Amino acid sequence: MAQLKKEITLVSGIGQLSTTLLGTGLFMVPAIAAGIAGAHSLWAWAALLIAICPVALTFAVLGKNYPNAGGTAYFVRLAFNQRLEKSIAWLFLSVIPVGVPAAVALAAGFLQPLLPGQLKHPLIVQAITVFLLVMVNLSGAKTSGRIQTVIALSIFALVTALWWFGDINANDIAMPAISTGDLLLIGSALSVMFWCFVGIEAFAHMGEEFKSPQRDFPIAIVVGCIVAGAAYWACSIVIIKYHAYGAAQFDTGSIPYLSNILFGSQAKLLISGLGFAACFASINLYTQSLSRMLWAQARDYKPDSRLAKLSSTGTPANATIVIGLVLLSACVVGEISQFDLEVFVKLANSVFILVYSMAMLSACKLLNGGARKLAALSLLTCTIMMICVGWSMLYALALFMLLIYKIKPSEQSKPLSI
Repeated sequence: MAQLKKEITLVSGIGQLSTTLLGTGLFMVPAIAAGIAGAHSLWAWAALLIAICPVALTFAVLGKNYPNAGGTAYFVRLAFNQRLEKSIAWLFLSVIPVGVPAAVALAAGFLQPLLPGQLKHPLIVQAITVFLLVMVNLSGAKTSGRIQTVIALSIFALVTALWWFGDINANDIAMPAISTGDLLLIGSALSVMFWCFVGIEAFAHMGEEFKSPQRDFPIAIVVGCIVAGAAYWACSIVIIKYHAYGAAQFDTGSIPYLSNILFGSQAKLLISGLGFAACFASINLYTQSLSRMLWAQARDYKPDSRLAKLSSTGTPANATIVIGLVLLSACVVGEISQFDLEVFVKLANSVFILVYSMAMLSACKLLNGGARKLAALSLLTCTIMMICVGWSMLYALALFMLLIYKIKPSEQSKPLSI
């Protein structure tokens, strides 16, 4: 059976996860959350970081004990059956049409000012972004990890500079008073903010490629989550202080706006480059995880297919190209539909929350002792997040039910056509 190369170290693993969690989220979610809950979004960030810790730790334990490119789908197969495994695999792949167009469009928005006039059409810029994603993924996990580590350091440097030039002091970081009436706003903000931590599941697909998965994978998840959560909170402080929220142009433009105020217009191109790199890093891990999910399904159920083959660099090249083509198609549909960014985020969040919930449910069955109690707490957290997301959960639940119905019990030993 084909095996992926073990090239990911602890440092590159932390770099990959932290940039994935920050990526697109840093440039839109703090402003959107502040637009919903104002300064009270700081409480939402604190609550989210506390809530995500048991989920991250549970994924860490699962990845340590069961490293596999199949990620959550593999955990579900071990805990339950192949029917649920395939349903989760395809549910995860279904995030492409609702989550990717928004992310690629945001990345392309930063790349656009850096390109010559004839290449500035939105679809052309998005096509260039997808092409770069495919090329980086084909180069292997080691190269991708190094690129994302550099991007992570650049993002931290930007957040530090925003604090320094923004003259953040003790008064700015004081948490606002909270009343019962504010809880609904905080819950509404959480439904959007969960986007910032959806990369944990995607990262689970990389466990098989760690040099020392039992030692380094759990550390990479925990440290990556803490670092990303601190960066989000720090960025929100600056956004709230300078009121860079509450209008549509701030949903994706708060960081460029702050940079123009604090650094001057001469930093515009630098911020555009860093913004593209950060968004690119986030989408890059999703592209890796989606291609590995597709490859893992082919390897396990249709080993003679082209999708199950690895390239000379040890990457699932054919699966990566297929994912790239699907991404490009999704971008075309997203550009034509012009759906509201917040709607895209909530629909994508519903899919990820359901995937997380199935991972935690699997952990409740696979793990023992304290780890099982941690998984139960994580499952409760995911249930609360389902309530916060509200009507958007109907998208994921309906799709999941459809997939379960499509995969008949008699077909459990056969691959779902791909």
